[in-house]
Amino acid sequence: MEFGEWLCEEVLKAVPHRHFVFSISKILRRYFFYDRKLLTHLSRCGWDSLKAFFKEVVSEQGAVTGAIIAIQTFGDFLGFNPHLHILCSDGCFYGEGMFRVAPLFELKHLEKIFRHKIFKMLLSKGKITQDLVSMLLSWRHSGFNVFCGPRIQPGDQQAMENLARYIIRASFSQERMSYVPEEAKVIYQSKDGKDEKVFASLEWLAAMVSHVPNKGEQTVRYYGYYSNVSRGKQQKENQDGLIPCIFEPEENLKEYRKNWARLIQKIYEVNPLICPKCQGQMRIISFIEDQEVIKKILKYLGLWLVKKKPSPRANAPPAHIHLDYLDSQIPYCEDYLHKDPDYPIENYAS
Repeated sequence: MEFGEWLCEEVLKAVPHRHFVFSISKILRRYFFYDRKLLTHLSRCGWDSLKAFFKEVVSEQGAVTGAIIAIQTFGDFLGFNPHLHILCSDGCFYGEGMFRVAPLFELKHLEKIFRHKIFKMLLSKGKITQDLVSMLLSWRHSGFNVFCGPRIQPGDQQAMENLARYIIRASFSQERMSYVPEEAKVIYQSKDGKDEKVFASLEWLAAMVSHVPNKGEQTVRYYGYYSNVSRGKQQKENQDGLIPCIFEPEENLKEYRKNWARLIQKIYEVNPLICPKCQGQMRIISFIEDQEVIKKILKYLGLWLVKKKPSPRANAPPAHIHLDYLDSQIPYCEDYLHKDPDYPIENYAS
């Protein structure tokens, strides 16, 4: 509660904000589990993704957004699930006390940029190979997800304080935990109370300590207009108490989608309209949607069976595998919908 009050009074400005949640593929979590220093780079990837988007909001020089990023590593049953909770200004600060609100946007574009930056970071650290990246990109659902809550208007301090408490909550709730001393077991309930999981005492302790930060490790970081350097500069120039003048978006949704296409080209450093042979500018003549025609063209070019998997070998029937998705922190939603998750008001362990 003190953190929420301090954040609203000392850091956040009276402008619209949004709550983002960035999560990564389940197959990549192990690298962050064994190397917690990667969590810092995870936070940076989230910030760079948002900064790349919001830089397109305002054309004025020096425009910058502000973000507070909380790194969480736990799921509903204490499974290791590194993800980011982000409080971000819904637009950019520029000039002396000016703020431009961001237009509506599609989350799938932001997810692509975040996924690209995570892959690039893990490749540079030698944690993954290009083959793993290709495999994940070939999946229908890569496992990456970006959630965006509804706009929180300036002046709604109660909503901001509740959200601030939510993003730095403890890894487990004492109210949902029951200890059975006769059996040396811990029974832990899910947030909705419909499911529960039984832990041996040592397993419970091991799950708990896996979320304890290393000495000196920061779990909350400040970026852009809300960074320590920027806030110190504002205080030095006596602009810390300045109430920003809020302006509506300059462009409509259709025009902004064009900007997204250009932005994705900049991120991936590839322009699909440049001829690979002569490097000349190409133009779209038509779109082919007939599957049979597409198949004939790809067969003629020898590309139809490029990614075809070899025939499976005859093996014994596979053992039953149960995938547990209960540790996900991300509420299900369509990419284009903005829904606010429930912020349970309960007494979390300190």
